[in-house]
Amino acid sequence: MKKHERIALDSLLSRSSTDDLTTPAPKGEELETILSAVMRAPDHGKLRPWRLALVHGEARAKLADRVVASMKRIDPNAPEKKIEKRHHRFSNMPLTIVLGMHLRPDDKIPLLEQQLAVGAAGMNLLNALHAAGYGAVWVSGDIAYDPVFATELGFPAPHALAGFFFVGTPKDSDHDAKRRPVTPYVAEWKGEPVSFGADKD
Repeated sequence: MKKHERIALDSLLSRSSTDDLTTPAPKGEELETILSAVMRAPDHGKLRPWRLALVHGEARAKLADRVVASMKRIDPNAPEKKIEKRHHRFSNMPLTIVLGMHLRPDDKIPLLEQQLAVGAAGMNLLNALHAAGYGAVWVSGDIAYDPVFATELGFPAPHALAGFFFVGTPKDSDHDAKRRPVTPYVAEWKGEPVSFGADKD
């Protein structure tokens, strides 16, 4: 394996999610380069069903207010502590990237494959952020499935939200999570249905 290939592989193997973030977040040309990684996601039919909405600065508080409104719409009895926690998170993250799904239900490409393409784009985004030295976490929750909230963000049905990426600089440079062994999740198929060690717990 060549040195540059090893470096790229080590980057993939060392990525982990964190929401313990501070400034700076990427911006300008650096952010554009990072975001360009989504365009390399596998995409059957070349529909490019991903959309990215950037939220920073004063808009963070507006997004947080919409998040709270969505929570109360979904559950009028939502615990106040949960509401405060989410409002704080969305208000204070250096950068939030909303990942939207621009779906075409009547296209010949199955809807599931369109959604999978958006998921692949999201993973490319996480890997690109990590490779550039930033931290991030991909979150969803009940608000991600609120069609009213999705419409407020610019994704009316049949489009939808795939989640939110909190982005910034990790406060703890040693935040990497311990990597789990892959063996329990791998099996060799030899003509009969496979079973996995991970499913035997």
